[in-house]
Amino acid sequence: MIVERHCQTLRMEAAETKTIQVVLNGELRTVPAGFTVDTFLVWLQMDPSRVAVELNREIVRKADWPTLQVLDGAQVEVVWFVGGG
Repeated sequence: MIVERHCQTLRMEAAETKTIQVVLNGELRTVPAGFTVDTFLVWLQMDPSRVAVELNREIVRKADWPTLQVLDGAQVEVVWFVGGG
């Protein structure tokens, strides 16, 4: 009985997704925790080749995207490059 309850608790914990709040382009959003800049862009379904990112008021180089964490309270600005004629 104790083992069964422990297993149920573990399943419930695994099913819960931890979330954080970030400000994305001036809008408060609740998002899953654990993103780096590059995985955050993928989750947002943004083409990383067409954007520039600012994290907490600092421009982030693309080379740093895989290592920089998007933490609770982060301010993220994403600018899209648009072509036209």
